[in-house]
Amino acid sequence: MADLTAWVAQAPPGSRLPPTRALVARYGVSPVTVQKALRTLAARGSIETRAGVGAFVRAQPAARTPDHGWQTAALGSPRTRSPQLSAALRVAPQDAIALHSGYPDPALLPDRLVRGAFGRAARGDVALSRAPVAGLPELRRWFAAELGAASAPGVAPPLPGDVLVLPGSQSGLSAVFRAVVGAGRPLVVESPTYWGAILAAEQAGVRLVPVPSGPAGPDPEVVDRAFAQSGARALYCQPSFANPTGARWSADRAEQVLDVARSHGAFLVEDDWAHDLAITGDSTPLAARDDGGHVVHLRSLTKSVSPAVRVAAVVARGPARDRLLADAQAESMYVSPVLQAVALDVVTQPAWQTHLRHLRQQLGTRRDLLVRALEQHVPGASLDAVPAGGLNLWLRLPAGTDLARLVRDCESAGVLVAPGDEWFPAEPTGPFLRLGYAGPDPGRFDEGARLLGAALALQGD
Repeated sequence: MADLTAWVAQAPPGSRLPPTRALVARYGVSPVTVQKALRTLAARGSIETRAGVGAFVRAQPAARTPDHGWQTAALGSPRTRSPQLSAALRVAPQDAIALHSGYPDPALLPDRLVRGAFGRAARGDVALSRAPVAGLPELRRWFAAELGAASAPGVAPPLPGDVLVLPGSQSGLSAVFRAVVGAGRPLVVESPTYWGAILAAEQAGVRLVPVPSGPAGPDPEVVDRAFAQSGARALYCQPSFANPTGARWSADRAEQVLDVARSHGAFLVEDDWAHDLAITGDSTPLAARDDGGHVVHLRSLTKSVSPAVRVAAVVARGPARDRLLADAQAESMYVSPVLQAVALDVVTQPAWQTHLRHLRQQLGTRRDLLVRALEQHVPGASLDAVPAGGLNLWLRLPAGTDLARLVRDCESAGVLVAPGDEWFPAEPTGPFLRLGYAGPDPGRFDEGARLLGAALALQGD
């Protein structure tokens, strides 16, 4: 095939290809193989076939460079500067050590449950129907029951009517920022925080008000000042296994921050993305402490079920839920009923809880493996805390580290890492890396840490 392709590329337009018999003899292959190769070349536009005559090299049109300059005037100045593709979303080369990704290795996913669920969904009515705007009733009941089971004594559990199914947590964040916060209005956020939330807020025209946050979460007094000074009426936060720091709020910290929000008549947008990714302890949602409508709770199944099943839910009470429903109707109308049915099928199987227990063990093993490797090979860096769940470590690098150079040197050595700058809504407070321990091939974590340490050591030379 390669030889024939090269011949066609060099032959003058209109040249006739040898007949099939001659090609069979030349390459020592079957007529079926020759015909398949000719069909491939024809599909590429390299040759054309004429019935009863033969195959001929097609004349290639001269390359034309289109002018898109007119779009500059038509589009005008962008509201925000669109960032480059996040390091966390890059596709790793086949031989690279991938410490950059925020998605779990397929080996950590419930493969059998997901494939079986897709097969059943394809044979069901959902394959040929649309879903209600708010989501399949059965799935909404499941999300409501999950949160209700964790509700504190005396707190009224949510109703299925409080649940809105959305196509992934990123879509959920965008919807909440548009409908609950609003363009031009302030939003208090932890710093550092999830880069996707920063992007969603910028695209929604929301003004970010960062507050520092560490392994135990933000200081309630600082949050109180941020609300008072900015006039914000919402805080975006990740109380359980925050991305990127891995922070988990204590029960006391959660209650204090919730009290601050109540005192300001404000919302807490709780991103519970890692609900199913606990290693030690459990994820207790902040929404389980509130039935007054202050907490807008977002839970995703993407990381625990499958990245191909982008299904999330927002639980909101009162008028906030109505505004979110209106936004969802205008933005996406409804989420694929096939994906909703698959998600519901997986999480209601008896084997789902078995999978979660196995996942907890595997994440713990991988986390500890990467922590030990970093301690051995990157002694100049440090972890403020070892996370009790989630998918990543937040590595503090020595002061003065040239982060951009370090990332380039690591990639040249075959290790992909995610620079921490993306997770700061304002200026970074220091050089950090977010390193994922749920990616492929944990057997190479030690090698990856060794190469990272060597790249960091080069900056001291």
